[in-house]
Amino acid sequence: METHNPPDKIVWSTCNVNCGSRCPVRLHVKNGSVVRVESDITDDDSSGTQQIRACLRGRGLRKWIYSPERLLYPMKRTGKRGEGKFTRISWDQAFDLIASKLKHIIDRYGNEAVYRHYGTGNLGGVVSHYNQIERLMNVLGGKLNYYNSYSTAQIHQAMTYLYGKTGTGNYISDIINSKLVVLFGNNPAETRMSGGGTIRDLVLAKRQSKVKVIVIDPLHTDTVTGFADEWIPIRPGTDAALVAGLAHVLILNGMVDNDFLNGYALGYDQSTMPEDIPEGNSYKDYILGSGADRTPKTPDWACSITGIPAKRIVQLAYEIGSTKPVYIAQGWGPQRHANGEQAARAICMLPILTGNVGVKGGNSGDREAAWGIDWPVMPVGENPVKTSIPCFLWTKAIENPTGFTDLNSGLRGKKHLEVPIKFLWCFASNALINQHSDINQTRRILKDDTQCEMIVLIENVMSTSARYADVLLPGTSSFEERDLAYQGYAVEMGVLMVREKAIEPMGECRTLFDICAGIARHMGVEKDFTNGMDHDQWVEKMYHQCRKLKPELPIDFSKALEKGLYKWPRSGNSFAGLASFRKNPEKYPLSTPSGKIEIFSQRLWEMAQTWELPEGDSIKALPEYLSTWGMPHETDAALYPLQLVGHHSKPRTHSSYGNNEWLKEASPQALWINPLDAIPRGIEHGDLVKVFNDIGATMVRAKVTPRIMPGVLSLPQGAWYNPDREGIDQGGCINTLTSHRPSPIAKGNPQHTNLVQVVKEKSNP
Repeated sequence: METHNPPDKIVWSTCNVNCGSRCPVRLHVKNGSVVRVESDITDDDSSGTQQIRACLRGRGLRKWIYSPERLLYPMKRTGKRGEGKFTRISWDQAFDLIASKLKHIIDRYGNEAVYRHYGTGNLGGVVSHYNQIERLMNVLGGKLNYYNSYSTAQIHQAMTYLYGKTGTGNYISDIINSKLVVLFGNNPAETRMSGGGTIRDLVLAKRQSKVKVIVIDPLHTDTVTGFADEWIPIRPGTDAALVAGLAHVLILNGMVDNDFLNGYALGYDQSTMPEDIPEGNSYKDYILGSGADRTPKTPDWACSITGIPAKRIVQLAYEIGSTKPVYIAQGWGPQRHANGEQAARAICMLPILTGNVGVKGGNSGDREAAWGIDWPVMPVGENPVKTSIPCFLWTKAIENPTGFTDLNSGLRGKKHLEVPIKFLWCFASNALINQHSDINQTRRILKDDTQCEMIVLIENVMSTSARYADVLLPGTSSFEERDLAYQGYAVEMGVLMVREKAIEPMGECRTLFDICAGIARHMGVEKDFTNGMDHDQWVEKMYHQCRKLKPELPIDFSKALEKGLYKWPRSGNSFAGLASFRKNPEKYPLSTPSGKIEIFSQRLWEMAQTWELPEGDSIKALPEYLSTWGMPHETDAALYPLQLVGHHSKPRTHSSYGNNEWLKEASPQALWINPLDAIPRGIEHGDLVKVFNDIGATMVRAKVTPRIMPGVLSLPQGAWYNPDREGIDQGGCINTLTSHRPSPIAKGNPQHTNLVQVVKEKSNP
């Protein structure tokens, strides 16, 4: 601490972005300004209550809060949508505009025409949370719902069909009990950077067990560099083909656990198939070539698709098949493809085939499990509207509601949409433009304000998406409001953070609760919304709800604010996600129709017969490999011969903090390209290059590196879209190149399935 010029006060706050962790930070305040951001320095740093050390993003929070682009006053649009032309208005004027338009939309179209857009830029608060919009709309008669997320749509749907639920994995710390770890596209060193979270658990477990770690990924990630014993590069979107090649070796060489397959699963061979399904449709038939395609999934077959040598596939199969327990887990990269549901289910087949499910040191093939206290959330009431869309298809719900059905778009609650989205709420979300696929198409849809008639956007800074608001409202940051925050989902402990307001709100910024209360007042439902309490009173009320779970918390709320940070170690030394099912499948059946692991899904079999899919898409009852659009076999591969994926990077969480100059300087945006692809194109490290396809184009500097396999490019996702006068992005934003065509089952985000070309820009100095 600076003893020569001590701060006026030090208060606890949080970094609120959606990285999986929830890091506490200590704010040093001097003369009404935050002058320093300090991380968790609590004395107790024993395992289970360890310090939750913020990464460089949390430590750079001051640069976000005091950004030159900080929004300070309510504004309304004066130019065309997207031009970024606004004029300042009062809060009362803003509330009047929103309330009158909202009433008009509800009266004319019904509540189903109102939608809160998906967004996760502010997840840390309990009272300052997007659920305030849910609460307001439920008081007003409801709104259109969504399901899925941009991050996990395919894997969550896949786990539901396979295991009957999501979250079936073991803790990452359980690798201390493992003999081998195989990670598919799982990179916690960059996606779970909190010093108190997954990466810490991986470091400690690896140090104690010295278990062999193999990472399968197109990129030589920081997880490979720091923790893996071997990197196996793989062509994007082909994980299911690798699994099929491994399964061929396992089956032919008697390395499958037949007792487990017969007792716990359906669909491995003909003896465990549903009675009304024709012969030749079991998983074993598919792998050995006695199924419909008559193609044995040999290592040579898998090699031709994945780019992994057949000899290495055989060796890996023997490593997995001759070792127990094996911890096999996947990140969320392999499933964020056009065939993502298939990849997610296929990866799970390795622990299923070898009987590593539900045991210590094993895993289900799902991502590592999360643990935390089940803290209370703000009550929002019941939404009378039951209709729900996949969150990735919101632009279709604006432009083509009559073509939006249960069979072609995954609509739930109705056979087809009856009205388009006419009023759109957007809170702490850059997914309106920046994080949504096919930015050029999205801009075209949003520019037409006769379709979606009003966009209300609440944000801290003038983001890419904020430029498309009709009414733009300045929200408070975590520095400027009192609230509670809970542990993230990538921390194996229970945490309660009681955060104090460090500084007064800048300009005319207001909390989300106060914004919604103001709109409720102008619509005559303020008392129904607030229950007679203000923001701070709700925070204290929710704190006392937490005390019902943890009575040892201080009775006096002011005392709780003083300490600020509370931790509880998780119970038990390890956790196997499906241990009860493994112990007694009759007593603890899964939530699948059969109560067992459904390798063959009759629900998917029936969906394949009834759902309406575009040409080239298909739904498979088995975890098969599907070669989709956007893969190297496509007819346009001659024009666009390189596969492009995105990866998470250190300076941003998605697009959050994407305008922080400190972080941009520390880790500039760059296109990863292998020397074997760069040299024939005359591209050198640091060159300005153009990446393009039929969807769009972006300019970015090249990072020539052997840390990515040949034939593959990668752009760190989340860079802010910055078009020039010709509409060519200058910021390296991957979503100028991604397709809005969803995956077949989940209707999820396929942003890693892209074909592109790259050329050196002529203007290089």
